[in-house]
Amino acid sequence: MAVALFEHERKIRVAVVGYGWVSKNFHTPLINSVKGLDFSVIGTNRIEEVKAECPAFRVLRSEDAATDDQVDLVVIAGVNADHVRLAKIALSAGKHVVVEKPFTPTLEEARELAALADANNCLLSVFQNRRWDSDFLTVKDAIANGLMGSVLHFESHIDRYSPTVPNAWREKPTPAGGTWFDLGPHIADQALLLFGIPKTITANFAQQRDGAQTDDWFNVVFEYDKLRVVLHAAQYVVGGSFRFAVHGTAASLIKYGADPQEAQMINGGSPADADWGIDPDDAWLFKSSDRTQRELLPASRGDQGQYYASIDRALRGQGANPVTPHQAVVLMAVLETAARAAAIKTTLELDLSDEERKAFPT
Repeated sequence: MAVALFEHERKIRVAVVGYGWVSKNFHTPLINSVKGLDFSVIGTNRIEEVKAECPAFRVLRSEDAATDDQVDLVVIAGVNADHVRLAKIALSAGKHVVVEKPFTPTLEEARELAALADANNCLLSVFQNRRWDSDFLTVKDAIANGLMGSVLHFESHIDRYSPTVPNAWREKPTPAGGTWFDLGPHIADQALLLFGIPKTITANFAQQRDGAQTDDWFNVVFEYDKLRVVLHAAQYVVGGSFRFAVHGTAASLIKYGADPQEAQMINGGSPADADWGIDPDDAWLFKSSDRTQRELLPASRGDQGQYYASIDRALRGQGANPVTPHQAVVLMAVLETAARAAAIKTTLELDLSDEERKAFPT
């Protein structure tokens, strides 16, 4: 698909639709770090409140921002249940669109949006910013360099101590609600990038906290030939756990600390900062069963700003869409299949077309 290209000197005008915590702490600093992007329009249903908070912006109703003549790129970052409706409005108006994860509540809707973007010759992408996390890049580079030999067992954990259920829409039994649809899009996407599409998926979900209305614990297993990939999240882990564990025929790698960029952005940081994405927590590489025989593997530097820098280049014909619609569709198939496998307590295969399977080559 060829998208309409912008001249090098021309600013790409951006509207962010849905102005909550994620928009303020992630999208805003990352968009503003790219010189070619001009973020000046906010779409919201809290117009007067946001106008008072952001007087320098044009503040419109969400639907109006998604179709505004002075907007080229619409970033949809509101509640999950609104993603599809607002993306359809924007794409139908000929806008290029970035959607916050999870892309859609269902696989069918993901395919509908991908087809609509293609029909309207629009760029459509999903905000998988965690592809540029320091912890993931450290592991990705180690695997690419063969440091562990042939990888046989891979674990990705997001474990916390969060015993109280927040009063947030993500915690409600709504479409694409719950911990799997909140954290799963990040760690499943990373696994797909590393290893390709699994043969089967097995999953187990639980509601462990008092008052939980949807899943707050999950354990999902991707099965390949010999390799097993475990994706895990829990709320009752005092002191935390490792972020990644990679076991291969030659060595094991353990990465404990998580990427620092979220904390940096919450504290007002941006990709322009000298210490942006620098991870002080190096990984451990074990080459013997004797745990004293280990070496430190310096952590890679993270840079989530590369997501919007890549969007800018793609719209100017200078690079590829960093997260393609087919990749987004495959990820939605994984999320939906895992949820179904957990519900019926079985192992399932992914129902994907040959073309969709090309999105993540093995």
